[in-house]
Amino acid sequence: MKDEARDNIGHIVCRIKPVDQVEAMHQDDVVRWIASNAPLYRIARPDNPRKHLVSYFVLFDEARNKLLLVDHAKCDLWLPAGGHVDIDEDPRRTVSRECLEELGVAANFDTRFGKEPLFITSTITKGHGEHTDVSLWYVIGGDSKQELDYDPREMNGYKWLSPSEILAIPIDELDPHMHRFVRKLQKH
Repeated sequence: MKDEARDNIGHIVCRIKPVDQVEAMHQDDVVRWIASNAPLYRIARPDNPRKHLVSYFVLFDEARNKLLLVDHAKCDLWLPAGGHVDIDEDPRRTVSRECLEELGVAANFDTRFGKEPLFITSTITKGHGEHTDVSLWYVIGGDSKQELDYDPREMNGYKWLSPSEILAIPIDELDPHMHRFVRKLQKH
């Protein structure tokens, strides 16, 4: 079963169409990492193994052109919501599980983006337990008028922002790839 899960993740990664050279390099690195039979899933917090799989999900209110970012409690950055992929878990299942746990809403994949990730990154984290998060970025439907029941252990709050508002925020206050993600979203 483990090889099936690894193959599934490999297929998901390969179907992403990179927007730029950085994303293409990240995708190539991740494909090699998956093929190496290295562990893919975090088994102990915060950094065991030193490189592991994450599912980000960006709630997108397409009608109002707003994206949800959360004030992440541990890393003091504005990020998409998300979480670590459990052992042998489909990354889409991670999105569904984490969306309920972190925001109190069901993940709505019924959008023009579907159930596939739009973006992939490989990022060295900041702070205690420095490690590399391999992040699959999913876009799911959201309603910026809906009050979210967010998990205060995970986040200090949240904001709905337009793409131009996100692009105006200094990148050192965001995930280091957030501006690139927004630009890719705008092209899609």
